[in-house]
Amino acid sequence: MSQSYGGGFALIVVLFVLLIIVGAGAFSYGGYGY
Repeated sequence: MSQSYGGGFALIVVLFVLLIIVGAGAFSYGGYGY
């Protein structure tokens, strides 16, 4: 139970970090920044 929760939490963290990196990259290129 604890192991599965840790894996799920790790997966969420990885996806969240990836989303931040992609968002930061897009903002850096000025695609979404006005």
